[in-house]
Amino acid sequence: METTLFADFLATVEVFDVAKVIIRPAQHEDLDALSALIREFVDEGKLLPRTLDELEELMASFFVAELDGELLGCAALEVYNRKLAEIRSLAVSRRAQGYGVGRKLVQACVDRAKELEIFEVMAISASDEFFRAVGFDYTLPRLRKAYFLQTRDDL
Repeated sequence: METTLFADFLATVEVFDVAKVIIRPAQHEDLDALSALIREFVDEGKLLPRTLDELEELMASFFVAELDGELLGCAALEVYNRKLAEIRSLAVSRRAQGYGVGRKLVQACVDRAKELEIFEVMAISASDEFFRAVGFDYTLPRLRKAYFLQTRDDL
């Protein structure tokens, strides 16, 4: 009986083969799916809101994770100058979390930064464990730190 229940449970568990997930530059056709994916995390207060106009403006900076035509995740690398770029709007659908999709998206952003010879890449996130696991740290090299001042309470 227990074996049958466990087998039934395993049949309902979806397993992703992260090797089959394709990371590619976002295309205009991805805009609606990107917006929907990001909105999920905005509603939870985990990402900053992005209008369709903002997403269109950032489109050339976005990477998407896709499996069998389904968009599973996204991340953008916004380049500020030759010294600094930021990973923005990193989102992975709930059902694809924990399989390495976010790691692949961050790596795509870091690879692009290296191609562009950007000195540093930063990420502002509430998921510090994740970013530390992919090589980021709290402080900048040579004991420099980033400081922030919030000028209002709402977004």
